[in-house]
Amino acid sequence: MDFSLTEEQRAFQDAARGFARHELAPHAARWDEDETFPIDVIRRAGEMGFCGLYTPEALGGLGVSRLDAALVFEELAAGCTSTAAYLTIHNMVTWMIASWARPEVAREWVPALAAGEKLGSYCLTEPGAGSDAASLATRAERDGDGDGYVLNGSKMFISGAGSTDVLVVMARTGGTGARGISAFLVPADLPGIQYGKKERKMGWNSQPTRAITFDNVNVPAACLLGEEGQGFTFAMKGLDGGRINIATCAVGTAQAALDAAVRYAGERRQFGQPLAEFQTVQFRLADMLTELIAARQMVHLAAWKLDTGSPDASAYCAMAKRLATDTGFRVANEALQVFGGYGYLKDFPLERHVRDARVHQILEGTNEIMRVIVARHLLKDGALETLR
Repeated sequence: MDFSLTEEQRAFQDAARGFARHELAPHAARWDEDETFPIDVIRRAGEMGFCGLYTPEALGGLGVSRLDAALVFEELAAGCTSTAAYLTIHNMVTWMIASWARPEVAREWVPALAAGEKLGSYCLTEPGAGSDAASLATRAERDGDGDGYVLNGSKMFISGAGSTDVLVVMARTGGTGARGISAFLVPADLPGIQYGKKERKMGWNSQPTRAITFDNVNVPAACLLGEEGQGFTFAMKGLDGGRINIATCAVGTAQAALDAAVRYAGERRQFGQPLAEFQTVQFRLADMLTELIAARQMVHLAAWKLDTGSPDASAYCAMAKRLATDTGFRVANEALQVFGGYGYLKDFPLERHVRDARVHQILEGTNEIMRVIVARHLLKDGALETLR
């Protein structure tokens, strides 16, 4: 078993680290303060290949593994958590369209999405359907002549909404439950689409979040992804990768916080000596590093499970998301504590790391739902023979 990175993986990692240090980190505090969505920087990320990491090369992506993508996202998150998190969502949208759109539709949209020339949003959550995604109420009904669908309903907490070019929308085409849900590619400027106010958020301020209302929106039949009734399956496959992505953002944010805490502990003097010479501080830093490395390895294992098509991949993705996001928030919070009162000031990045890290425990399925997913897997007959 070899845990070392290949030369190619190190090259991806170094490229992302350089981009984060030069294009993201110097601006992250201002973007957070001004609530700026840095579209120009996202387009430059597209030029680096970061907008279509695991999208097939034939459609303009890099075609790398989920493990390779995790290495990139971690480095980007260390530069700006919020912007990196949007890039993970955009990558998921691009991959879903590449995977299930009709070939002519994929050729129309995916190369521009992979290049960062066009941007995407993922639309699953609704006012009355959060953790219980299978209960969503947005409907897509065949129009009179059968050449398309009429979309009605609403979505909320949609990242990038109002600033993106295409939406992947989950809507009900059949009866109740998961089997009645279908997925659609919806151009973001179609008549009848209305965007709500930009939400004021605790963190993730460099990306806009809005509700979306669909009022008799005419969607061409060719925009159906896959077949009717497959939408919930697509959504869950997308979320397996999305959970790894968000877990990776949590790890990257925690690493940036730990790096800052270690530097500060070596520089800050109290009672005649650096903080780093106090055993209580040493123990705190040691625990932070140990837990962070454990979370990172769990994320890499889950990514490998997804890459290899393991039947237990969903359980591993849920475990990784739960562990990494809980750990990421705890490490960021502990790093703030090392800074003491200075950590609470916006002159330092710690308070932003804590605010940005908190939402990771909620989105892509709350960590309570992650526990439900894991429990369902482990309680199956013989499950513990493979989940180990």
